[in-house]
Amino acid sequence: MDRDAHQLARTLVTTGKRLAVVGGGWAGLAAAIEGTRLGHHVTLFEMAPQLGGRSRGVELAGMALDNGQHILIGAYADTLALMRGVGVDLSEAFVRTPLRVTYPDGTGLQLAPGAPLLAFGGAVLRQRGWRVGERVALLAAAATWAARGFRCDPSLTVAALTHRLPRAIRDDLINPLCVAALNTPAAEASASVFLRVLKDALFSGPGSADLLLPRISLSELLPVPAQRCLLDAGASLRMPCRVETLTADGAGWRLDSERFDRVVLATTPVEAARLAREIAPDWSRCAASLRYEPIVTVYLQGDGARLSEPMLALRADDDSPAQFVFDRSQLGARAGLLAFVISGAQAWVERGMEAATQATIAQARVALGLSLTPVQTLTEKRATFRCTPGLQRPPTRVAENLHAAGDYVVGPYPATLEGAVRSGTAAAVAFE
Repeated sequence: MDRDAHQLARTLVTTGKRLAVVGGGWAGLAAAIEGTRLGHHVTLFEMAPQLGGRSRGVELAGMALDNGQHILIGAYADTLALMRGVGVDLSEAFVRTPLRVTYPDGTGLQLAPGAPLLAFGGAVLRQRGWRVGERVALLAAAATWAARGFRCDPSLTVAALTHRLPRAIRDDLINPLCVAALNTPAAEASASVFLRVLKDALFSGPGSADLLLPRISLSELLPVPAQRCLLDAGASLRMPCRVETLTADGAGWRLDSERFDRVVLATTPVEAARLAREIAPDWSRCAASLRYEPIVTVYLQGDGARLSEPMLALRADDDSPAQFVFDRSQLGARAGLLAFVISGAQAWVERGMEAATQATIAQARVALGLSLTPVQTLTEKRATFRCTPGLQRPPTRVAENLHAAGDYVVGPYPATLEGAVRSGTAAAVAFE
């Protein structure tokens, strides 16, 4: 643990307030860390036996794997600051490169280091897989979006926003970026949220568009060091422990039989809606109304299998499910292990995991020239909310001294780690 992490325990000034954080995912951990820093007596409840929520390490097939592949970008300032604050060495934790959407044949958009906007323009002009007219069309569209402050009609989908762009641009760049960022197909995804992600990546300064690929377990990125940090600072962690009831108690709240001055609901929307049903019916209905999109991760193994880069984009269609593949051997795992990611995976979940696995094996054979065998296929059925135009997301405030945190509450981002962390910090600060 570095100096910043120790500082949480050393400079603690107690307020005397008891803060309960219900849920130990990344939003809950951010809320607990911030609440502890502010001097509250923090108690964190987590129903699972480990922290991390939907972004954690798992033990499968005799290996330490992750329950999904997560990409951060340099613009995720709050998430990266939180990791540094609990002692994570970012230079060791990530493989960091400028934005690259590279296909197995070497084509794709590959930004150079430097100011993201200039790097983006240069990368488009260098992309020889697109005709000159296609490159000009993309640059003209990007200039128009920038001139409008990356704002658009909130009723637009990404497909509608980009329908005038050449097919090659949509297939090779827009659609993969959309499903990676929003986990929602372009035909249904919110254009305004998509543009916000582009704005932060391209206009947040040098390095903001960089890709950060974890080379340590997702649990080691935040949950495990955050747990150590909280315990060192005197916080109480209770897991596995499900909170059954939440009731008002004067100006505070009672969780089952225990009273707290303030509460952050950092559970899933479904669980938060259950706990808040009698307290805030409208809020509860809004949270419960969210629809979800799954993500499937297919781990495959092949002797000597190695990619040209730690991550490659893949061309997906009705028969080829994966949009990206990660070479886990270049990210700290055993040799020959590849992780294929199927975002916006509802159609493949309906076909069944065996069908998704076999289709991915066939896709790897055609796209990568590799003969691979299955290791494990993981499905996160409620990986993210469907980020559609005009989506009504529940606010952070549920009631007096009761706030919600999670990547699903009102905010500028889709369901991302950055959205979760920001919401957690904001929920803890909202009580001040």
